[in-house]
Amino acid sequence: MVARFTRWLLCLVGAALIGFAAFYFITKPAPFPESHWAGLGDPDIKNGEMVFWAGGCTSCHAAEKATGDAKLVLSGGLALKSPFGTFHVPNISPDEKAGLGAWTLADFGNAMKRGVGKGGEHLYPAFPYGSYSRMTDKDVNDLWGFLKTLPKSDNVAPPHELPFPFNIRLALGGWKFLYFNDQPRVVLANADDKIKRGQYLVEGPGHCGECHTPRDAFGGFLNGKWLTGAPNPEGKGRIPDITPGSKAVGSWSASDIANYLETGFTPDYDSAGGSMAEVQQNIAHLPASDREAIAAYLKVVPSH
Repeated sequence: MVARFTRWLLCLVGAALIGFAAFYFITKPAPFPESHWAGLGDPDIKNGEMVFWAGGCTSCHAAEKATGDAKLVLSGGLALKSPFGTFHVPNISPDEKAGLGAWTLADFGNAMKRGVGKGGEHLYPAFPYGSYSRMTDKDVNDLWGFLKTLPKSDNVAPPHELPFPFNIRLALGGWKFLYFNDQPRVVLANADDKIKRGQYLVEGPGHCGECHTPRDAFGGFLNGKWLTGAPNPEGKGRIPDITPGSKAVGSWSASDIANYLETGFTPDYDSAGGSMAEVQQNIAHLPASDREAIAAYLKVVPSH
């Protein structure tokens, strides 16, 4: 009897170990090899600055309520509250100890496009690599070049405050297995170059869906609900539906949307508020052609 129980227990332990090994193999961090980032050449700093504004880097990584040149000091520290705990935004200034000064392009690129940190660990998707995965390698290289021109900060952000089991990074591999990919969020037939550019900006560096798309209990986007509005991550109200069928902007023309992104004023002369005010100020740095491209995409994205 004892021998039978021992064999059963050993089989159970063996099965558990095999299952864990299979889970880890499927969900382990998967950075690009160093060779992936070779041969990109010198970064285009001017384009890198445009990518910086499109990505809204300063909105999370600058000190809270920073203005003027202080918005370019990416010292981190902002606390992002979520149903999974509080995330503290890191310092991404060129400081060698507190920031990214000791990182390589490969380190940065793998964080941006694969959600893998310098130490080979999974990153939490509070950092929107789920959107940044759609960025071109050139834009990542150019952004990296621009970030290295910015002021250094020695501020060290506190660690995340996450309860069990969300503090187990290994589980993030399962989240990536379910939700992470670099494919277009929507498939648009007969899209012209302007719409394709708008799709790239909205779905990639602009990461608009991170706030405007509802999520399931595990934090993944709900299928078929792209840009249809979601609870405000700051806790009050809702982030609006911005598809063509929405009450908020469905009646706006492409020109209305482009003007709003430039000036912050709606067709009714209301103004952008809340976190959108800062998003609009970032997008206002982009060339008019990019704002027009975003508007063109938003006018053809499917409504639900």
